[in-house]
Amino acid sequence: MDLSTKYLGFELPHPFMSGAGPFADSVDSAKRVEDVGAAAIVMRSLFEEQLHQEELATYSSTESHADSFGEALSYFPEPEDFVLGPQEYLDQVRHIKEAVDIPVFASLNGYTLGGWLDSAAALEQAGADALELNLYYVPTDSAESGITIEERSIEMVREVKKVCRIPVSIKLSPFYTSLAHFAVSLEDAGADGLVVFNRFFEPDIDIDELEIKLELELSQSRELLLRLRWLGILSGHLKSASLAVTGGVHTATDAIKAVMAGASAVQLVSVMLKQGPDVLSTVKAEMAAWMEEHEYESVESMRGSMNILRCPKPEDLARANYMRLLQTWEMD
Repeated sequence: MDLSTKYLGFELPHPFMSGAGPFADSVDSAKRVEDVGAAAIVMRSLFEEQLHQEELATYSSTESHADSFGEALSYFPEPEDFVLGPQEYLDQVRHIKEAVDIPVFASLNGYTLGGWLDSAAALEQAGADALELNLYYVPTDSAESGITIEERSIEMVREVKKVCRIPVSIKLSPFYTSLAHFAVSLEDAGADGLVVFNRFFEPDIDIDELEIKLELELSQSRELLLRLRWLGILSGHLKSASLAVTGGVHTATDAIKAVMAGASAVQLVSVMLKQGPDVLSTVKAEMAAWMEEHEYESVESMRGSMNILRCPKPEDLARANYMRLLQTWEMD
């Protein structure tokens, strides 16, 4: 049974890797992820705000009116809110690379054009095998158009590709007006892969305390459905960029569906946090057993078999299924 796959130009023994999260916060945890058989490991994100904060702090410390920067610095989260500072992050990349033999992907998280993107080169120099650029952005300005956001994101990819030679994948949200067009534009700008999808953490309201409640909820398998649709659509349009799925993969069945829709890599996070890293090897073994039972010789022969170009009813990925389902709904 051939589980091998190719993602971002890497020949991997199978599609399963640990996604961006705490699994590379220490050398010991990274080695444990390697020991359970992960094909690669994605580090948690280094945020644009951290890099801006460091720049401001450095500038203020060299100016005679350093106190005047207090208000600017107070805009950012406190340094202790982040697990790793910018220099610590670079050091961690080096330490992880020395400790493991699997590819190590760094992650940059931001949403503006600017000097923080130059950190991609530093991450490459520190030893990162690839970079995951996380375009996490919640538009709140009614004067900002969708095309403005997309053009800025495309330019961010171009800028990153100018400063580093390692492969770059783009972690996307599903909330773009024409996601297929945007994805192809990112590929044309140099993106080597796309990660589908970022999870937007949705604030709640405490009606008694009149406060915004910020709570992290881990994903569940039902979140995979949105990703399956867009994996199926995007894998039919991209020319060379590879696709990874993240969010909603908890079982071998989930992983099989994602590969059939077009994923070359499967990132596990929530299920590993819930059940421990060992679940990765369990899911991999169960997928291999299913493939053997259903006479699939390789992951490659299965990949994309249910995308928009190859599934029996490609219209079900668009409006047809929506209309058909609603017309069957009846009152008791």
